Amino acid sequence: MAKKRPQTKGKPHVTDGTIPVVGAREPCPCGSGRRYKACHGRAAAHAVTELVQRPFENLPGEGDWVALRELVPAATVELTLKDGLPDGVPSVALATVLPMAWPALRRDDGSVLLGLQNDTSSGDLSRDLADTLLRALEAEPGNPVQARRAPADGPRLQDVLDPEGAFEPVVHTGFEFWVPDSENASGEVAASLERANAAAIPTVKLAGVDSAYWCETPEKNHLRWVMPHPEEKLLDALARLHAAGTSSLGEGTRLVGSFRAHGLTVPVWDLPSAVKADDIEKPAAEFAERLAAALATDAPLTADERRARGGLTNRQVTLS
Repeated sequence: MAKKRPQTKGKPHVTDGTIPVVGAREPCPCGSGRRYKACHGRAAAHAVTELVQRPFENLPGEGDWVALRELVPAATVELTLKDGLPDGVPSVALATVLPMAWPALRRDDGSVLLGLQNDTSSGDLSRDLADTLLRALEAEPGNPVQARRAPADGPRLQDVLDPEGAFEPVVHTGFEFWVPDSENASGEVAASLERANAAAIPTVKLAGVDSAYWCETPEKNHLRWVMPHPEEKLLDALARLHAAGTSSLGEGTRLVGSFRAHGLTVPVWDLPSAVKADDIEKPAAEFAERLAAALATDAPLTADERRARGGLTNRQVTLS
């Protein structure tokens, strides 16, 4: 899903010298008459915290946090707060994306949805999300939470969420989870749902291995697998398997490279269009066993393995 900064209608009221975050092309709330990106937005862009390479480190399901941020169109996860749910908040859930790219939403029933695929204002995605979540818990029911710059010393998700809580993503075929009664949605809501559903790439989370997601595209299918292993060690192991001819997931499949996202490495396989998610479960589990053996090997890479590693490295990109 495209990540666009939510647009704020009207002119925010400036109090106590604080300039609210608004859309880059909107008039700056300070009243200068310039666009936000050319005024206080410029300073905000530079006033970032030091980039945190692994913002989801030490959270349950780190690989799935990365996948839901970068790979999965429509998914939700029930979150467990360290201090329990506040009065009047029946549940808190993470969502890949929310209507109008809202950072968060407090529903009419008091429940909270926290959007993951949004622009953030600092170098620490975990701190930005925690700030949004805490504000959503205090918002009036029936209202979205707008973006803002999180305090540099504010809490992070690791401070807010229960470290022992389960993190079990539910991948959806569409965005009907946006509204309680999607079947009876009409007007702008129905049109928004239709557009979002039309753009969503069919995606399935594998059940037999962690943080692996099959997706379907018009020309070929793919498996994208977020792995927690140190990058250099993982690339060595993948190179060993590639050189040995055991890096595929079956006939017609091919390990084509990897990318980095939020400090983790994500190998990618091309799959024939006929290969569905269920078809890849067993091959993925068998690959996980081969990978574990390769990760346990400390012998220097052979010439063939070095060439294979070079090929994998040349095809690697960084998303974040």
